[in-house]
Amino acid sequence: MTLPVSPRTATALTAAADLWKPVLVRAAVALAFGAVTVFWAAPSVDGMGWTGGLYLLATGVVLIWSVKKTGLPHGAAAAKTLAAAGAVLTGTGAAVGLLPGSLVFGTVGALGLSLAGAAELYLGLATRGRSVLARDWIASGVIGLGTAVALPFFIDLGPHALLGVAGGGAIIGGVLWTLAGLTLRHDARGDSAEAVN
Repeated sequence: MTLPVSPRTATALTAAADLWKPVLVRAAVALAFGAVTVFWAAPSVDGMGWTGGLYLLATGVVLIWSVKKTGLPHGAAAAKTLAAAGAVLTGTGAAVGLLPGSLVFGTVGALGLSLAGAAELYLGLATRGRSVLARDWIASGVIGLGTAVALPFFIDLGPHALLGVAGGGAIIGGVLWTLAGLTLRHDARGDSAEAVN
């Protein structure tokens, strides 16, 4: 889904050559969490809190790590939005992990995912045509918002259902970010080969 920014675009954002690293780490975190939710037949409330909390916290840390690598100008609204999304997910992960419960997971988790999803959707729309991640942020924002909307409806069904909803969104997002990261890695190799020639 990630497409290179056209060199003709005067306001294109120049991403770091190793932007693929946080993108692929984010993908790995999402896919690992998704795999756990698929194969864990009977999670406990505490297990749900810890696994969901670690997933959200790790995703938030990766978002914060990626701020400088995206090419977003330091101090700009877009950079602050991405950092805020990371901070929200980190805090949400800590809350979900330390206060395990279906109600906490379904409401606090949904709130954190909706704020981060809205931030990514905003980033994608604000940087469309200028950032290599714009389309991926739009898709990821929609996935996050969709997961957030669905979570509260599964609170009464317990940990297995809540993890299933969150894990489903994580798997879809993980596939998206894997494709984006591999594309960025391929493009970075091509750019370094051109620089050598």
